[in-house]
Amino acid sequence: MADPSSYRPEPGQIPDSPGVYKFRDEHRRVIYVGKAKSLRQRLASYFQDIAGLHPRTATMVTTAASVEWTVVSTEVEALQLEYSWIKEFDPRFNVKYRDDKSYPSLAVTLGEEYPRVQVMRGPKKKGVRYFGPYGHAWAIRETVDLMLRVFPVRTCSAGVFKRSAQIGRPCLLGYIGKCSAPCVGKVTPEEHRELAEDFCDFMAGRTGTYLSRLEKEMHIAAEDMEYEKAARLRDDIGALRRAMEKNAVVLADATDADLIAVAEDELEAAVQIFHVRGGRVRGQRGWVTDKVEAVDTAGLVEHALQQLYGEEKGEAVPKEVLVPALPEDTQALGQWLAERRGSQVSLRIPQRGDKKALMETVHRNALQSLALHKTKRASDLTTRSRALEEIAEALDLDSAPLRIECFDISHLQGDDVVASMVVFEDGLARKSEYRRFQIKTFEGQDDVRSMHEVVSRRFRRYLQEKLKTGEWEPEEGEDAAGPVPEDDGRPKRFAYPPQLVVVDGGQPQVAAAKRALEELGIDDVAVCGLAKRLEEVWLPGEDDPVVLPRTSEGLYLLQRVRDEAHRFAIQYQRNKRGKRLKSGPLDEVPGLGESRKQALIKHFGSVKKLRQATIDQICEVPGIGRKTAETVAAALAQAVPAGPAVNTATGEIIEDETPAPAGASSERGTEQ
Repeated sequence: MADPSSYRPEPGQIPDSPGVYKFRDEHRRVIYVGKAKSLRQRLASYFQDIAGLHPRTATMVTTAASVEWTVVSTEVEALQLEYSWIKEFDPRFNVKYRDDKSYPSLAVTLGEEYPRVQVMRGPKKKGVRYFGPYGHAWAIRETVDLMLRVFPVRTCSAGVFKRSAQIGRPCLLGYIGKCSAPCVGKVTPEEHRELAEDFCDFMAGRTGTYLSRLEKEMHIAAEDMEYEKAARLRDDIGALRRAMEKNAVVLADATDADLIAVAEDELEAAVQIFHVRGGRVRGQRGWVTDKVEAVDTAGLVEHALQQLYGEEKGEAVPKEVLVPALPEDTQALGQWLAERRGSQVSLRIPQRGDKKALMETVHRNALQSLALHKTKRASDLTTRSRALEEIAEALDLDSAPLRIECFDISHLQGDDVVASMVVFEDGLARKSEYRRFQIKTFEGQDDVRSMHEVVSRRFRRYLQEKLKTGEWEPEEGEDAAGPVPEDDGRPKRFAYPPQLVVVDGGQPQVAAAKRALEELGIDDVAVCGLAKRLEEVWLPGEDDPVVLPRTSEGLYLLQRVRDEAHRFAIQYQRNKRGKRLKSGPLDEVPGLGESRKQALIKHFGSVKKLRQATIDQICEVPGIGRKTAETVAAALAQAVPAGPAVNTATGEIIEDETPAPAGASSERGTEQ
């Protein structure tokens, strides 16, 4: 590994102007390409103390052996040159998006004498008009089949076209009216091209003109008593309407826009793009990438824009590009997009209305794409087996951990502290075994202490189950782990021990979990922690973490287990917090059910007025006796708050003016 100071340029050598720079390794291979408004400031940031750099940036500068730069006159030129160099050199430390699948597009070969409509995949070609991409090829074929009634454009291959021309007889589509049969001269090349251009206009969203024209021709034919022609035109209109219905209107102003959303974690990012033309979603595509450089959401958006529009021109670049975060060089990117389109392009974040709602849909697709990418490997038995073997080898276990349990702590600034336990067996989630815990022994924020409590409680229950079945007998002076539970015939929650306990955190959390096991005398369960910052695996008593390769199947499985525990804990914590915010003084009245609470609120209108009522007035409510009325009055007198309670999610004052619902009972699978 090279010392960055060995190839650091002299301070006066680097110009203070826009430009593009390249880092090369010792073999002169380009490993990173970047651009900057000021080359001097940007390059100086790479040569500071390595300890202050992002770990991925530190890896890059220590892998490099030299740096060079090219000065340009504008930021737009820097953007163009950066894109060209990334394509040319394919640097290993640059984010490179790759399609997570090959999406088909509807293509019209306008560059040919007789344009053809077909399904195309792969890189785009000159002289071809593309629509989409679509999720499935059959969706394209269904749309084309409907539209060929009105726009009978050629769809046959070059070989079929040539053979039909030789024998002077069209193919089947020519006989049934779904091809204008230019192969045998039924239409001239000019007439066939006009049909193809009309087809493209309709697919581009300019649908109103054709529908109005066909409806007018249908009415004229009906008035002239040409009923067969009118019926055929009616069917054509129906076919076009069905083709339009396949793409529902999502933006009422008939906007042409691309919406880009990003879902990311520490190591990977997924990008989803919806192509909206004429207010309708005309295509969708997505990419997944490794985050091999230190980049935030805005940087991922910038790379996505370069990938998406680097080879596009004209109408392929829409009027609007909606993104979740604006890149640093927004003005330069907007100018670059405008140059590629030939007119102004709006690059912005949607703030409200239909566009923001659609952006949320695109973001959900990105989240699902990232989750699917992570779980593809886990669905394969061979891959799962390899993942478990890699974990066993990395952690020096005697055998593959067939049952893995992961614990995570969740709270909001020390309030509503809860924990989750998720279970993976044979590399797959076992959701029926998931458990949730409320922290009982203390209040406030202390993740280490919380982890110790939760692990202790889980394995204390395990020892109780073993004690009941006679599999374990405490030695003299050893804690018997509490009272033995009675056999009630129900499935036991904690009867099966894991081979591996994973905690979400680093050394402190791992030490707490290990200490909890040792206090209970359990020494046959391995413990590790997965630290989120750099995805390091920590073992008890070790000063240095175990670093699994980025492509390791074992690391992917540990990440999945940790992320699932995190999701499960956050979900429980949010539910618990929501119930607390909605709770009220009537919930503390013993023996007061939901029906009588609602009757009291309905009679008095609010808790405030109920608190001001006398016992005799409370007794007037149907179903409320004097003893209950006295209990309610006493509870409300003790529950006078210092100030109004506020629902932090909505900003509403909820203390007195709104009825308080009854507290919900614990959900299934919660360890109280």
